[in-house]
Amino acid sequence: MTHAAWVAKRRPEAPASLVTSVEQALEAVSPRHGASRVESLIDAGCFLLRRVLAAAPASRASALDLLGADACITYAFEAAAGDPRRVAEWSERANRDIGNVAAAIARLAQTSADGGGGA
Repeated sequence: MTHAAWVAKRRPEAPASLVTSVEQALEAVSPRHGASRVESLIDAGCFLLRRVLAAAPASRASALDLLGADACITYAFEAAAGDPRRVAEWSERANRDIGNVAAAIARLAQTSADGGGGA
């Protein structure tokens, strides 16, 4: 079963727009050959989070991306629950990857605030 099909089968059923957002994010990150469902969902959540953080502050247009990022990470941990021995590992991975997204956006914002960072 594909990762997107797995998401579509979750119950209770999520709103169609949210499922579509998650499916598109999964497609955008093009899961690596052999990537687990958990890895792919974390990658998709970070993809959507990058879009949220790169958008205009408090942009209502980014609300669906923010909900999608949250859903991806939630689904990642739902999938991870199938192997409880690895939940801590997945938690560390998600924390690291989300932190890396936030740090990259902060650096970009600082470079812009500094006038582009040119010498």
